Amino acid sequence: MKKILFVCTGNTCRSPMAEALMKYALDSDSELSGKYTASSAGISAFDGDTASPQAIEVMKNLWGIDLSSHRSKTLTRADLDEYHLILTMTRSHKVYLVSMYPQAKDKIFILKEFVLDIDDSNSSSEYNYSLDITDPYGKPVQVYKRSAEEIKYIIDKLIKKLKSDPNFF
Repeated sequence: MKKILFVCTGNTCRSPMAEALMKYALDSDSELSGKYTASSAGISAFDGDTASPQAIEVMKNLWGIDLSSHRSKTLTRADLDEYHLILTMTRSHKVYLVSMYPQAKDKIFILKEFVLDIDDSNSSSEYNYSLDITDPYGKPVQVYKRSAEEIKYIIDKLIKKLKSDPNFF
């Protein structure tokens, strides 16, 4: 089974929503179920924190997905060894991980970069904000909703990519 890890900052908003949406999609697809698994972690997470109340509310209201049992987890070096694919929510997350763990650089991508086949060069001085999924932390529930809908759109595309070429990673 191939393991996919979604990474954000605190593992209370974006990456747990991505993990839950990915698991939901995989559970709903007999072709992919059992071939992939998803998890999430944060670069600066406080282990054991719950998902944000707004993330819990949005996921429940939009898709009936319950995030209330989510507990945040700090990303570790062991995670980088264990997972086959590491998908970050922003370019800065990717840059940080690649600088800290250069041996894992071939499996670390920005979620949008990977799914939409956009070439992001870390050497470019111009920051491509369109690759980032905005951090809704501390913002109104409407911002969480937009973020969740954006993540859902990208996860749906990731599922299509997995189906079209199951050996691409």
